[in-house]
Amino acid sequence: MNLAALVEVIVTARANNLNVSTHESMAQRAYRLIRADIISGARDPGERLRIEMLKTVYDIGPTPLREALQKLSTEGLVLALEKRGFMVSPLNLDEFSDLNIARIEIEKVALTRSLALGDSQWESRVVAATYLMKKEDEALLASGAGVYDAWESANAEFHAAMIAACGSKWLLQMRDQLQDMCERYRRSSISQSNKKTVNGNRDVGEEHAAISDAVLSRNSELACQLTESHYMKTLSRLGGNPNLVGDLQPCEL
Repeated sequence: MNLAALVEVIVTARANNLNVSTHESMAQRAYRLIRADIISGARDPGERLRIEMLKTVYDIGPTPLREALQKLSTEGLVLALEKRGFMVSPLNLDEFSDLNIARIEIEKVALTRSLALGDSQWESRVVAATYLMKKEDEALLASGAGVYDAWESANAEFHAAMIAACGSKWLLQMRDQLQDMCERYRRSSISQSNKKTVNGNRDVGEEHAAISDAVLSRNSELACQLTESHYMKTLSRLGGNPNLVGDLQPCEL
């Protein structure tokens, strides 16, 4: 299978994974849709999630909506307000810093194992993901706009491919959960970098290329260093300049 065909297979597989089972309950549907909107930024941090409004937006009844919001509150994406309903959890720097510590440590363990255990099929996935990531990084830079879904999808596949051969479903599960939690922050950081709002530009494309080169050469120490630096730059970008903080608030809720 050539590179173009392999990329097409990955893109198609990712699209198919978005298809919803016909047996999905209304509560599961509500959970999936609201969660996706929170992570993507369609629901603003701090937004009040009023049941009447959600009924209209998602065409789902109040009982499954409340069930979904309760579940989202256990994940930290929604806050349950005593006698006042629910709201989207605000973004805050302390929370993101803590998430980043956990994500980096888990990612490095999974990455080290993946480089040690990965076979030729895994290498092919890394090459394909790198090819797609390069295209989307170039498109993002050329657009000069905010982060869009195609870039976000390519970015998720790129980092997932690097650790796919780690051999531990629990590591992958924990890593995926942290990835989702960090996505709201990451979108803001990359968008601000692309708009050149600070002195010196972050070249995310070069960061991705360097990580891929280290992974394909099986240099686990360098791959871990570059991955940690890559994630820390997102935190620094958001926390190091008041013009980038926007909706980010300290942990005072």
